[in-house]
This record gives sequence, structure tokens and C-alpha cells, in this order.
Amino acid sequence: MSDEINVNDEINEVEKPVEEVVSEPAVETTEVEAQSSEEVVAEAPAAEEVVAEEPVAAEVKEAAPVAAPAKVEAPVAPEAPAEFDWNAIGKKHEAYPAAERKRLEDLYEKTMSSIGDHEVVDGTVVGINNREVVVNIGFKSDGVIAVSETRYNPDLKIGDVIEVYVENQEDLGGQLQLSHKKARILRSWERVNEAYEKGEIINGYVKCRTKGGLIVDIFGIEAFLPGSQIDVKPIRDYDQFVDKVMEFKIVKINQEYKNVVVSHKALIEDELEAQKAEIISKLEKGQVLEGTVKNITSYGVFIDLGGVDGLIHITDLSWGRINHPEEIVQLDQKLNVCILDFDENKKRIALGLKQLTPHPWDSLTSDLKVGDKVKGRVVVIADYGAFVEITTGVEGLIHVSEMSWSQHLRTAQDFLKVSDEVEAVILTLDRDERKMSLGIKQLIPDPWTDILKRYPVGSKHEATVRNFTNFGIFVELEEGVDGLIHISDLSWSKKIKHPAEFTKIGEKINVVVLDVDVENRRLSLGHKQLEENPWDVFESIFTVGSVHKGTIVSSAEKGVIVALPYGVEGFAPSRHVQKEDGASAKVDETLDFKVIEFSKENKKIILSHSRMHQDSKAAEKVRDDKDKESAEMTTKRAVKKLKDGLEKTTLGDLDALANLKASMEKAEGEEA
Repeated sequence: MSDEINVNDEINEVEKPVEEVVSEPAVETTEVEAQSSEEVVAEAPAAEEVVAEEPVAAEVKEAAPVAAPAKVEAPVAPEAPAEFDWNAIGKKHEAYPAAERKRLEDLYEKTMSSIGDHEVVDGTVVGINNREVVVNIGFKSDGVIAVSETRYNPDLKIGDVIEVYVENQEDLGGQLQLSHKKARILRSWERVNEAYEKGEIINGYVKCRTKGGLIVDIFGIEAFLPGSQIDVKPIRDYDQFVDKVMEFKIVKINQEYKNVVVSHKALIEDELEAQKAEIISKLEKGQVLEGTVKNITSYGVFIDLGGVDGLIHITDLSWGRINHPEEIVQLDQKLNVCILDFDENKKRIALGLKQLTPHPWDSLTSDLKVGDKVKGRVVVIADYGAFVEITTGVEGLIHVSEMSWSQHLRTAQDFLKVSDEVEAVILTLDRDERKMSLGIKQLIPDPWTDILKRYPVGSKHEATVRNFTNFGIFVELEEGVDGLIHISDLSWSKKIKHPAEFTKIGEKINVVVLDVDVENRRLSLGHKQLEENPWDVFESIFTVGSVHKGTIVSSAEKGVIVALPYGVEGFAPSRHVQKEDGASAKVDETLDFKVIEFSKENKKIILSHSRMHQDSKAAEKVRDDKDKESAEMTTKRAVKKLKDGLEKTTLGDLDALANLKASMEKAEGEEA
């Protein structure tokens, strides 16, 4: 150190006989801190000792006496503080004054540090070569560390202060052993947490690549740099960053597992945000800027305006319809854009390209009017209609109701598809609102103009089933002429719950025109009217009390449906389907049913199976009652006859009476 005193440097030229030097007592000397003890001995010439009557302070190390030659020429003394008396050096002193002794001790203490093993201290870089870095920590000798331990800091230079860990004050060769890496590790977590809390920007050395990112050395700790945090743009080749020193920001710390996540992207984003704020502050709506196509997506194009990105939505690329932005622009293409809107808080900028050219509606010919026929290409189809492009940027809507004279529900896809070339009639034209409606059904005559002539009431026709509802079937007689067959007009005899039970969509069906409503464009049709009403005949067949074979075909809420002869169906209430054994009849069973009610007007036949065995039992009971009554009358007549002939009874008569009684008892027994 500069404050240290080197006795050999301070001695003036002195000539003494060797005997005189040897005869005098040896004195204690100090050594130079900036050089090792070996270097001092090698470089300094022998000099006469400074004689002192009292020993130096205890902390000063003893120096072995050196035999001086008869004549020694001392080197020139270094420059010293003004208050130091250089003339006193080399002269004998009987005793140091107390003040001078105290001053020298203080100077010496400043040159030496009290250092222990396994401590972390600050050191000054005093030398650097390709393999080693020499560090002075204020000890009697300098320490050496491997240059690899400082590779994270390529700008390290002489004079920089670094922290080192004292492994050993002296190895076998007397060398001070230091480690910069261990010192960084011991203090690393403290520094990592401090940098995280303060949001500091730190330097880190990229050691290697790992799955999903890179391993970075910061303060001697291995931190993880995710691939998504390397740059604002996607990075595919991670190897290009290995063995480089970069700036990072700590974004996450796991204290439990000692994990650290860093980001380089955050620094770039902060810089970009500052640039964005500056650029956005200068923006104005309607301003035209030059930009570069940075990214193309299905919904728009991102433009780099020189530090800030703006979005051109696909609808703002062209006045006409396009399927993808790549039809208009390409990556890295430079183009002028118009500022449509921007949000300073969200840093969003809406751009437009088509706004730099006049609107096509403004150049639309003035001769175009309602009723004119135009040609165009279908560009968009929705359920409710199709958009047809007449010229670039000028479109008209053909509503689905204007595609056909038909009234039943259909979608635009049933008539047109994208890219179809169509001819249409202009129905409405609003130049101010830039709207136009078109129609294609107007190109053909309205079929309802002479509907009464072609479809009079009572005429028979063939139609196509188009749609079902709960109350009937919609059929199409021809394009634009639809009709409804009510569910009650499908069959004379069958009970139909839903039209799907009777026919299918797309099938042909014969119909009779029942009614024509020209004003509302409605046709009422019937199918059962093609045949005579069979209920006139059923009235004479299914009379009340008549019995018929029937098969239960389905169950209803309050009974069952029974299929009867001649294709007619009847209804049997639940209490009328009990069999003789008490069980209820099931579906698909064939039984005898008695007609208990018939209504021609309501087309209703009420049946009962229970009445069959109930009536049979009643008839048997009547017969039994009649037989019993007849027997009682016979007995009464016989008894009366006996009473009348008692007075004329003889012995012979008694025998005859006995025989008569026996025969009557026998007859009663046979009847029983």
C-alpha cells in the first residue's frame, strides 16, 4: 500500500564498517504490503538496520537482521507526506518520542488488515492476464483467482473492487488462497432478493441451453431464462445466446426451492413501452404514416410504425371482400397507412389501408336506379340471405324471401353458393347509407297471378312434401305455390298424432284443393277427400251392441287404440279392457269387442271387451232364476193337489202318494 513504510526505501546512503553494524543490536523492520515477502527480499539491496532502544509494537512482525556490506548505496526514498521528517531516517535515536511512535504505529496499522480464514472481503484488482486475476485485499501478499470465475463480467479491469472468499491465508507455498465464485454464492441470495425487490437490471452469463430455455449465472446462482422471455419476438435458435453476457430482470423467486426466473424480454418491453408512449403522444386521427408489415393473421395485419405496432383489421384492408389479408399485403412490405383511432392507455392503434383510396360508392354511376337489372358475384352467404358484389366495394343483399316465390321456410344456401354469378333486380337503393337490396325471384312471373285458373277448388294435383308441423304438412305444388294439408284431412279412419306417421319429407302425395286465399297466398289442401267418406258405411256396420274382432295397436292416456275391420280404429277405455280373469288386455292382443258408442260426426267408435263376459254372466243368472222359479211353481201345484185329495185318501192312495213323493225327490235331485 502507498501508506506503508519500506525501511530499505527510506534509508539514505550510509557507510559503516561491518563490525560496527554487527555489534549493534538488531532492530525490527516493516515490509511493503504491495509486494510479497519474496519479492521484497529479491529486489531490495541489503541495508543497515535502524537502531532503536525500545522494541516496536507487538503487532509489528520481526524482520531478520541482514548483514550489510561495507558500503551500501540505498535507493532514492519515495515521496512522503509533508509532515514526515525524512532527514531523521537512518540516524540513531535513543528513543522515539511518544507522538512520533504513535504516528508510525497508526501508519503501519493502515497497511495491514486483520483477516481470518473463511471470510468474505472486498479486494482490488491489481493485475489481469489470460489465466488469472490478481487481487489485493490488504494482506501481506496478493491473492490469485482463476479468470473463469469472472467470465460473467468481461469488462473487469484493474482497479475494480470485487468480493472474494478467503479460503486460506497461506498455502504450502505461502500463497494467499482466494475464491471469487464462493464469495458470490455466499452473498448471492441477499443480492438476488435485493435486485428483485428494487427491480434492478443485472448482468448474467448464459451458461448453457436447457429444455424450454437457458441457464443463466447471476451472482453465482443458476437462474432459468424461459424461451418466451428471451425476446419480444419468437426465438427458435437458443444456442445463439449461449456463452454471452446479457442484461436481465428477476421476475420470480422461489425461496423454498431456491429457484430464480429471469427475463430479458421485460427489459425490451419496458423500452418499447417508453417508445410507444412517445410515439402515441404524437399521433393524430387521419394522420398518414409509413410502416412495415410485421405479422399477418386471419383477422388482420400488424404494422410496425417504428417502435410501436398498429393493427389493420381485415375489413379495413380493402373496400371489397377478401378471404385473407395475404391477398392484399406481404410480410416486410412497406406501405402507407392511415390512423383511424388509438388508445393512449392501452397502447393500441387502429390503422386503415382502404381509407387512402376513394369509396367505390362515390364513383357509382348515377344512372343506376330501382328496377334495373344488375349482375354480380356472391361473396358472402348467411341463413337470411346472400351478399352480391356488383363492383369492387359495392354490394347488395338478396334476402332469402326475395330468392323464391315459395312461402315455406328455406335458407339462402338452398338457392345460392359463394362465387356464383347471378343476375338480380334492384329493389331499393340508398346512396347516402350506401345500401342496396336485390331480388332474383322478380326475374320470373309471379305464379299467384292466375292461381284460381290453374288451381280451382276441387281440382286434384300431385305435390311434394316439404315440411312438417304438429298441425299438418306443407307441400309444394310448383315453385312458389305452397299449400297446407291439415292433420285432420289426412285420413278418414286413422287417428294420426303427427304427420310424420303418415308420410315423409320429399315424398309425392296426391291432394285436393279445398280453399284458395289469394290475398294471403295460401292454399288449403286435403288428402282424405280423394276417397268417399267411409263413415257412411261404418254407421251400418258398427252399430251399438255389435261385436267385432279387434287388435290393440297402442295405448293412450285413458285407454287403448283398437284396430277394427275395414281399416277403422276404435277406442276402448281402460276399465273396458279387463278380461274375465281380472287382468288387463295388452298391446297386440286380439279380442272380441262390443260397440258401446258410435258417432259419425266425430268419427268416434267406443268399444268394450269387459262387456262381453259381463253380459254372459248376466244371461246365465237370468236363466238360473227362471229355472228355479219354474221348480218352485211345480212343487206348489203338487202340494195343493195333495191337500185337495186328503179327504179321499185310502190305503191304496197312500201307496200312490209315497211313490209320487219319491219320484219328486228324485226329480229335484237330478235338477240339483
